[in-house]
Amino acid sequence: MQWLLKYILKIKPNFEEGQKLHWLYPVYEATETILFSTDEKTKSAPHIRDSIDIKRVMILVVITLIPCYIFGAINVGYQNAIALGIERSLIGNLIFGAITIVPIIAVTFIAGAFWEILFAIVRKHDISEGFLVTCALIPLTMPPSIPLWQLFIATSFGIVIGKEIFGGVGMNIFNPALTARCFIFFSYPSKISGDMVWLVGPDGYSGATALSVPATTKNSDAVTLLENVSQFDYSWLNLASGWIPGSIGETNKFIIFAAALILMAMKLISWRVILGGVSGLFAMAYVGNLIAPYSDNSMLSIPAHYHLVMGSFAFGLTFMATEPVTGSHTDTGRLFYGFFVGVLTVIIRSINPAYPEGVMLAILLMNAFASLIDYFVVKVNVNRRMARYAQ
Repeated sequence: MQWLLKYILKIKPNFEEGQKLHWLYPVYEATETILFSTDEKTKSAPHIRDSIDIKRVMILVVITLIPCYIFGAINVGYQNAIALGIERSLIGNLIFGAITIVPIIAVTFIAGAFWEILFAIVRKHDISEGFLVTCALIPLTMPPSIPLWQLFIATSFGIVIGKEIFGGVGMNIFNPALTARCFIFFSYPSKISGDMVWLVGPDGYSGATALSVPATTKNSDAVTLLENVSQFDYSWLNLASGWIPGSIGETNKFIIFAAALILMAMKLISWRVILGGVSGLFAMAYVGNLIAPYSDNSMLSIPAHYHLVMGSFAFGLTFMATEPVTGSHTDTGRLFYGFFVGVLTVIIRSINPAYPEGVMLAILLMNAFASLIDYFVVKVNVNRRMARYAQ
């Protein structure tokens, strides 16, 4: 790679101040720092001696998403084969799925890169590395049948309205990937409403999602409905292993749990958010189970361990709720933040028949309250220290 480094350093003067290509310096800087570690040093305190910069952190997160893409491609092909009633090998399913999702990935990165580069050139600052993770997450939250033009608009909305209008990375209030997902949900509900399965299959082939089965049936046990009513296998093990229709990257919970462990081990995400989210989910599911015998709402009877593997909760908690910019920044605040994400997920799933999935709205709502949680955590800590000082 020395030849590439020499070439990049050779052309660098063309992009410096006063040169004709200076306006493209953000593009050059992004290319250089993605390919090679930067040799820049901080000019003022604090000084941190570490070879891992923000770009490396973002790239590591993207690497943990690759297994979700691979399994997602295989599952897209597998669900298509079931719909057509044909046999197809693992490699055949992977190829079919790749042909389906590669255009989705390409459109997302084209839209994201266009707006990121445009804002970087206009504002005369470096290209933010955050768009790599945002554009890697958006396709995984989408159904494989999503129209590409809708995806382009949604990605543009997520980048521009969700991040750039606030000033760019580090200043946005809401998660840009979830902002894109929220936009497409409310703008084109017929394509992403969540009450019918998402798969690339023959016209007219459809079925109910795991969450919509109990949501549309009253006075029944949710587990019995899931295991006996739907045409798909919605047993706990199958929900966890991911061989069901759904968004491209959210079906296989074992892969997502493994990614969470890796990211926590590398200290790239906070274990407190994960612990709080799972605790909140289990606590609220337990309350719902207590109320279920006195209600005709079948969603209240879903056990906590089913909530954990249904829908996008695991994916959203691992990759969205732990996003450092839009979440709480204090250790105690992260526990409360994650806890309420889990609680709200179950509440939205249980009482909103129009939208049986709840993690997207739960995280976005808690994004809005993250700073308030930190405020009270800091205030309580200050009051405690002041009281100790007064003694």
